[in-house]
Amino acid sequence: KLPSNPASACGSMGKKKAESMQFWTKEEFDSFIKCVSDKPLSKVVFHLFFYSGMREGELLALTLNDFDFDNNTVSITKNYARLGSEDIIQTPKTPKSKRTITLPAEIMEMVKEYSSMLYDYKPTDRLFLTSKQSLTREMIRGCTASGVKRIRIHDFRHSHASLLVNNGINIQEIARRLGHADVGVTLRTYSHLYPKESERALTVLNEIKMS
Repeated sequence: KLPSNPASACGSMGKKKAESMQFWTKEEFDSFIKCVSDKPLSKVVFHLFFYSGMREGELLALTLNDFDFDNNTVSITKNYARLGSEDIIQTPKTPKSKRTITLPAEIMEMVKEYSSMLYDYKPTDRLFLTSKQSLTREMIRGCTASGVKRIRIHDFRHSHASLLVNNGINIQEIARRLGHADVGVTLRTYSHLYPKESERALTVLNEIKMS
């Protein structure tokens, strides 16, 4: 279970980060998703946000061809943006933003099922034809119905990182999944989620026999 206040044992820098960062625990996400799963697009998109840590533009740029259903992976190679009335597909923010990450088999099945519902769809077309405004409205709907606190779409990245940290995933893999330029970015962003690492290090050192 994720701690309700992961920054409680941190210094002022950690507290400042924690106060400016919102995220959901798995329990909060589970409560939220039940209230929006009546819409197939919402169900699959929000599952992808929470379990992949993708940026919004990366997710909205995905095509069916980006998913490897044999290996349960998705390749993130592009970014979607809306400029005026025009849809733009761009290259990712940094070279490290191009990445292939694993996804739970259950979510891969959701993607497959969702794509099968689309009329006249080509696997090279954008899979999720929605907007930030529409996603925000769905988040408000789900939060209102579930009573879960409001977060931003970007905070799904923080939620994913928190989920991984609290399940013992190392920082290098978290950085890779999030597409950070280097591990230092991940450490600076999420150091406050490791409040007990100093205690753990001391415990390990105390258990080592001195020569």
